[in-house]
Amino acid sequence: MMLDRMLSARRVEERIDGTTNERHRKMLQVLHAHLIAEADLNLDGLMATLVDEPEYHLWGSGRDTGPKGRDAVARYYTDLVAARRGVLEYDIERIVVDDDTIVTEGFIRAYQHGPVAAEFGYAVPELDAHYIVRYRALVLWPFDDDGRLLGEDGYGGVDQTDFVRVETADLSDEYRSLFPELDGVS
Repeated sequence: MMLDRMLSARRVEERIDGTTNERHRKMLQVLHAHLIAEADLNLDGLMATLVDEPEYHLWGSGRDTGPKGRDAVARYYTDLVAARRGVLEYDIERIVVDDDTIVTEGFIRAYQHGPVAAEFGYAVPELDAHYIVRYRALVLWPFDDDGRLLGEDGYGGVDQTDFVRVETADLSDEYRSLFPELDGVS
């Protein structure tokens, strides 16, 4: 089971191609760059799309758990990579654009190791296994007057049973590379 890390960027690129409003095109281009940097785990590229002091609002648990400020946002992405949660696919089904905000909605599928999946609320049966988890996500991407992202406002819903176990041999190379202990294991 492969995940297409660039799917979200392609969906936004398709929208850029059909957009004539210059402000909206610029915002979509910044979002496109942000999504590519996120997929490439490129912290510098990702931070370059944000204002100096971005604010993230993440509402998956009914309360805001998002990082606030440049250092906190950088730490959030660094922690995401350290937890080996960066291999994911965001299948954007809907994009809405106005002069201040882009809204994206769709399903995210992500590789997660058992302990991470359990922490997210999935009822995984084995903590030493690897899974693809799926959840619904709606993200509001607010922009400043210069077309830089002010942050992200994310809303997600997790169905604790929406996961599949992935056998070690079927894990993608990019995900396996995050787990040196899997070298030579099939």
